[in-house]
Amino acid sequence: MRALVREVSPDLAHCELTYLERLSIDGERARGEHAGYVQALRAAGCELEWLPPLPEHADGVFVEDTAVVLPELAVIARPGAASRRGETETVSKALGRYRTLARLTAPACLEGGDVLHIGRTLFVGVSGRTNAAGVQQLSRALAPHGYRVQPLEVRGCLHLKSACTFIAPDILLVNPDWVDVAAFGVARVITVDPGEPHGANTLTIAGTTLVSTAFPQTAQRLSAAGVHCLPLEVRELQKAESALTCMSLILS
Repeated sequence: MRALVREVSPDLAHCELTYLERLSIDGERARGEHAGYVQALRAAGCELEWLPPLPEHADGVFVEDTAVVLPELAVIARPGAASRRGETETVSKALGRYRTLARLTAPACLEGGDVLHIGRTLFVGVSGRTNAAGVQQLSRALAPHGYRVQPLEVRGCLHLKSACTFIAPDILLVNPDWVDVAAFGVARVITVDPGEPHGANTLTIAGTTLVSTAFPQTAQRLSAAGVHCLPLEVRELQKAESALTCMSLILS
């Protein structure tokens, strides 16, 4: 496995925010949390590839939003936040060494945080960052490779993967207030603790599920279901409306 990552911008405090109140972000602490995250990727067996720094892009560390990566190809996204569109070129150059590329074009908007891959289906959240044209262009790019794209309404949160993540082989972790659980057709559903509405975003690599230490009750629910969890401290980064999936692009 290869993980594409990017260092935290010194301008992180000026990140895009939609649903969270802007709070002071300790840049040094955020960089320390990112270092711990990167070390967890390495420990899980990922070979790290550092994308060029983009200090002028406050959200540049959140590389997941710039592309959708599958074994057959990578689709370069067109972020819904106009301030983030300059992030895609360095990602495109990196992914072009490993995958055939397709690109979304205007008027499409789509961010990778809105795309949840389960089997041969990609569920795509129609959100403030991803529009119908983005869903349609993604569907056209993937159809020749046998993938189905299923749009879903997202409510009350930034991205689809703010509301749910899939833990292979058969578990959906979800906040049912933010997305329709029945749409996924997954056999085992674990809901986040009611007091931890942002706890649904996890990242599973090689049988280990990374979870934020900010959501201990949700992590306990996962552990009780037999999921091997690794808690990570990312609370400073979460002030930038981030989560665990968004800080890497995983190529397997």
